[in-house]
Amino acid sequence: MADNFELGLNSFGEVATDANGRVLSDAETVRLLVEEAQSAESVGLDVFSVGEHYRDGHNDSASPVLLAAIATGTERIGLGTSVTVLSTNDPVRLYHEFSTLDAVSNGRARLILGRASATESFPLFGYDLADYEELFEEKLELFMRLQREQSVTWSGTVRAPLVDETLHPQMRPGGIPTWIGVGGSPNSVIRAARYGLPLMLAIIGGHPQRFAGHVELYLRALEKFGHPVQPIGEHSLGLIADTDEEARETWWRYWRPVVEQLAEERGFYAPTRERFEAEVEEGALFVGSPETVARKIADTVRDLKLSRFDLKYDIMHLPREARARTIELLGREVAPRVQELLAAERVDV
Repeated sequence: MADNFELGLNSFGEVATDANGRVLSDAETVRLLVEEAQSAESVGLDVFSVGEHYRDGHNDSASPVLLAAIATGTERIGLGTSVTVLSTNDPVRLYHEFSTLDAVSNGRARLILGRASATESFPLFGYDLADYEELFEEKLELFMRLQREQSVTWSGTVRAPLVDETLHPQMRPGGIPTWIGVGGSPNSVIRAARYGLPLMLAIIGGHPQRFAGHVELYLRALEKFGHPVQPIGEHSLGLIADTDEEARETWWRYWRPVVEQLAEERGFYAPTRERFEAEVEEGALFVGSPETVARKIADTVRDLKLSRFDLKYDIMHLPREARARTIELLGREVAPRVQELLAAERVDV
C-alpha cells in the first residue's frame, strides 16, 4: 500500500445513450470522452485512460489521437492507455506517438502495454496469432530500449532493423511511465519484473484477492532481477450511484447483454442475477454507493499492495448521465473517502 495512491478512470470508448435512449454516434462518443476526461480532472481524479479495440461500439482505436485532444482541454490529469496492444503496433511508431503526446501534454503521458485479450487487431493488421508471444517479447524489448537509450541499434524478426537510430521528438529521460498489463499469466508478471516495469492487474471477474499470489511473485521477481519496488495497479469495472440499489440495477441492465455476448464468443459463463450479485458483493465489480465502493477499493488496495486503482466506468449503451454521475461521485466522494480509510489503516499500523 503506497502513500501516494492514485485513482483514475478507464474507458474503452463504448457508445453511450442519451436521455431519450438514443444511441450516440461514434463521433458523438469520441467528443463525449473528451468531455468526460475534462470532468475527471475537474473533480480531482489522477488519471484518465483509454483502451485499444477494433469492434463495433468501441471508439478507442486511435488512443494517442484521442489523448492528444484531451490534453489540449486539460492541464493536470495523467493521460494514459488502459491497454495498448504492443503485439500489433510498431514500437517506433508507438514511440513517436507517445513522445509527441508527452510533449503536447507537458509530461502527462502514460502507457499500459498488453498482449491483447481481444485479438481483432491481429487479422486487421496482418499478424498471425501463432506469433502471439514472440511478437510481444521482441517489440517490448525494442520499445524499452528506444525509451531508455539515446541511440539504438537493433535487429529482430518482427520489423526492419535499426542502426544508431535516434527518434524525435525525444521522450523525457528514462521514458514515460510504462506499465505491463496482466490478465492472469504468471509469465507476464515475471516479464514485467524482468524489465523493472510497474504491474497493472486487469481483474474483471472473481475475487480480486486471488491475485495476491501474483503480487508476491512480482515482488520476489523484482528483487531477484535487482530492481527496486515498482507500483502495482488494478483495473476493474464498476458504476457509482447515490444508492447501492440504483447502482446495481443500472449496471445489471447494461452489463448483462455485454456478458451474454462474451459468453457466446469466448465460452464465459452465462450471466445470472445470482452470479452478478456475487461479483458485486465479493468479486471484481465495483458497483454501489460511494461508501460501498470506497470501502471495497480500500480493502483491495490493502490486500494487493496497490498504489493505483482505475475504474472502467463505461459499458455498452450505458446512459451518459450514469457515466457522468459515476465520474462526479468517484472524484468528489469516493476518492477522499478512500484516502481517509487508507490513512486510518496506516495510523493503526
